Amino acid sequence: MPSRLIIVESPSKARTLSRFLGSEYTVLASMGHVRDLPKSKIGVDVDAGFTPQYEIIKGKEKQIRDLRAAARKAQSTLLAADPDREGEAIAAHLAFELGDGASSKKKKKKSAVKKNGSGWRKPMRA
Repeated sequence: MPSRLIIVESPSKARTLSRFLGSEYTVLASMGHVRDLPKSKIGVDVDAGFTPQYEIIKGKEKQIRDLRAAARKAQSTLLAADPDREGEAIAAHLAFELGDGASSKKKKKKSAVKKNGSGWRKPMRA
């Protein structure tokens, strides 16, 4: 049973990383964004200092359930975000949605997927 979970944005990145890593890793894809501001209202609580009110994107509920279940089983969970604002947002939303389901969460930016590992940057606590 793999003890470490890595979550990336796309299935193709997950397949590529799976080929590089050993059997102690499970690599899954978030399939992009999982949360967004609501379309039917303003999406921020003005009285609470403009706090955003995110909601799970319709159709992403099963993906989040699957990622939560995998994070609970894993010894550690690594959110491998793309090094851009969109990647950071996806990782932040995943960290929020995984909540206590992940025993140990870290965000790690990646600039490239390389077999020698030189594309990874220093991890940040999620």
